[in-house]
Amino acid sequence: MDSGRKEIELYGGGAVVRDCPEDRTRIVVHYTDDITAFSLIKRATIAGKGMVNNEISSFLLERLNAAGIRTYFLRKLSVDSQLCLKTEPIPLEVVVRNVIAGSLADRLGLEEGIHPANVIYDLSYKNDMLGDPLINDHHAVALGLVSYDELKEIYGYAARVNDVLKDVFLKGDIELVDFKVEFGRLPDGTIILAEGITPDNSRLWDLRTKEKLDKDRFRRDLGKVGDAYRTVYQRLVEENA
Repeated sequence: MDSGRKEIELYGGGAVVRDCPEDRTRIVVHYTDDITAFSLIKRATIAGKGMVNNEISSFLLERLNAAGIRTYFLRKLSVDSQLCLKTEPIPLEVVVRNVIAGSLADRLGLEEGIHPANVIYDLSYKNDMLGDPLINDHHAVALGLVSYDELKEIYGYAARVNDVLKDVFLKGDIELVDFKVEFGRLPDGTIILAEGITPDNSRLWDLRTKEKLDKDRFRRDLGKVGDAYRTVYQRLVEENA
C-alpha cells in the first residue's frame, strides 16, 4: 500500500479524492454510493449513486469547459471516477441561489419557492471546526483567504456557471434552485472551478410539478432518493447522448 497517497472525503461523503500516482498535478475523484446529511450525522448508501453522480458531474463540467468556463475536470476514467487537475483549495463555499429554499428560507422566514428579484450569493468559510460559518467579503479578505479582486473573479465565475447550468437543466425540464461551488488555484495562481455539480450539492426541482430531485429527498425522508438522481441523469445525460 502506498502510505504517501492522500485520500480526502469530498461533498459530504459523496466523493473521495486521491492523488494520481502517475502525475502529481492530477487527482482522481471517485464518486461513492454514500449519502450523508446534517454534518455527517445522517448516513445511508444508495446503490448506483456513485455512477449516476459521476455521469452527471462529468456531463455538466464538460459543458462548462466548452462554454469557456475553466474547471478542474479533464476526463472520465471509469463509470464512477474522473481525472481532474490538482489545485490549491480556496477554503470558501459559494452557494448560488435562484429560488428561496432550504436554510435560506429558514434564515429569512420566507416560503420556499419564492423567486427573488436577484440571484443571491452566500459565502461560507470552509472550516469543519467552526461548522462552515456564513461570512461576508470583508471577513474572507481579513482571514487572508482571498483578495477583493479574487473575490470579484470568483463571483463572476459563479454567475457564469449559473447562467450555463440554468440553461442546461431547463432543457431537461428541471429548475436549478441553488447549488454550491468551490474554487482552487493552479500553480500559476489561476483560479478555476474545483468541484463537481451533482444532486448532492444542488437543489433541483421538476419544472412543472416542483418535485424534488436532489438530496433534500434524503434530508427530509421523502424516499425514492435513487429514483430522483436517476431522473436527473436520464434527462440530462441519456437524452443528450
